[in-house]
This record gives sequence, C-alpha cells and structure tokens, in this order.
Amino acid sequence: MTKNYQKIKRNIFRMFLFGFAIIGFIFCVVFIAMQFGWLNVKGAVSERNSYFEMNKNNLYKEKELNMQFEKSDWSTTDEWNLMKEVFTRDQLIIKKAASDAGVSPRLILSAVIGEQFRFFNNRRESFKSYFEPLKILASLSKISFGIAGLKPKTVGIIEDNLKNKNSVFYLGPEMENVVSYEEGIDIELERMNRITDAKNPYYSYLYVGLYMRQIMTQWEKAGFYIGNRPEILATLYNLGFYYSVPKENPMAGGAVITINNKDYTFGDIAYEFYYGGDLSDIFPIEVQ
Repeated sequence: MTKNYQKIKRNIFRMFLFGFAIIGFIFCVVFIAMQFGWLNVKGAVSERNSYFEMNKNNLYKEKELNMQFEKSDWSTTDEWNLMKEVFTRDQLIIKKAASDAGVSPRLILSAVIGEQFRFFNNRRESFKSYFEPLKILASLSKISFGIAGLKPKTVGIIEDNLKNKNSVFYLGPEMENVVSYEEGIDIELERMNRITDAKNPYYSYLYVGLYMRQIMTQWEKAGFYIGNRPEILATLYNLGFYYSVPKENPMAGGAVITINNKDYTFGDIAYEFYYGGDLSDIFPIEVQ
C-alpha cells in the first residue's frame, strides 16, 4: 500500500514537472514569435510594404513628390476635411511643438491623423452630431488621452528618456529640459492635464514629436536612418517603444482602420499624407 502510494506521488510529481516544462516551452516560443512579428494579426502589416520599398528612393526626390498617389479614399472624407481645418487653425502651435521636438510638423501630423481616424471610425454618430459642428478633434478616453491618443505611461517613458543618458532613446543634454515641472507639483496630475488640454494641444503634439525623435535617435545609433520613413515612425508610434527594434528592412503596419470599406494601417495613412500634397502649403514636405 505504501509503495503504491509513493509510486502515485512520484507519477503526479513527474506530471507536474512535465506540465511546467511544456508551459515554459510555449512561453519561449511565444516570446520569440513576438520578437520576429510572427503573431501579427491579419492586416496589421501593410500589404503595400513592397510598394514602400520600391518607391521610397524616388519619393524622397522633391520634384517627384505630390504626384505619386491617386486621391486616397480617406482624404475625401468629412473626417479628413475637419482635421485639415483644425490643423490649419492650430498651425502655429503645431509648428512650435515640432520645432521644440526637432522634427517635421508633417511627421507629427502623420501619427495624429491615424489616431483621429480610429476614433471617428468607431463613433460616426458622435462625429456628425458633436465634433464636426464644433470643428474640434476627438480627445480619446479610457486608456488613451488627448488628440494624439497618448497613454500616461508612454508619456512617462518619453520624459524618462529625456533624462536618462544611458538610454538608447536619449536625445542629448540640450533636450533634457524640453519638458519640465514646477517643484512640488503633482507630476502625474499635471501630465494628464497637459495631454488632455482641449484649448491648447501643444503638449499633445510635442510628445508625439519627442516620441518620433527618440525612435529616430535609437535607429540612428544602430546605423539606420528613418527620418524620411513616416510609415515606419507612425507604425512604431501606434505599437509602442517595445516594438522598436532597429533593422535594415522594417515593415510598415500598425492597427487596421477601415475607411469607406477600405482597410488602411497607420503606416499607410502616414505615408500617403506625408508624401501627398494636402496641407503642404502650410506644412512643407521635408526631404532629407
């Protein structure tokens, strides 16, 4: 009886060990798959990546810009007309934020546009009854805030990167104090107030610019220049710092947004806006 009981105990113990080994193996496989993008959902990587690669060298020649795209479906929508009106109205704020961050204003807008389309796409009635009549952009809610869909955690990382000299995202001593707080202030509360300020969206635009500048810096340190790759920068803005892994042939993508029954990724919209003609009289296309 005792021998049988001990044998059963050993078998149960072995089963537990075997089970934990399988779980550990699965976690390892999932982690590796995430690193290489094998788990991306259908449509999360733009189907037009070959187009980006094929045309990127030509598109960066100024004389060829504004002639590469047929009018995109998203650029004929009421939502885009509203965005153009607001961006034109707020151009001084946008340009100041871009200058302070050290990036092109068009790069900042290429990310904000995707966030706005994603919000309006899910709230068509709100757009027609509220945002369009008032001529204002959507200020996202729940876990993302302000016109740029910023998460407080992401903003905190951006600010930490400004100070951390050991970070691959560190921009240098001249940028350490581009964002500052008064001594004794509740930083988390003030941070939230800044990115949700509907009357003055300066900080929303600034944080988008700083995020993109930090990503560009990380890639430059690794030997890759992506300052002229809005589709990659917008994709990484949508996905987050964790997914920014410098490499020779990055893939554009991000969340899928359906507009007029056509699917776009964040990268698609950013690319088509940046190298299209809309608002280029106010926010010139910067070719580097």
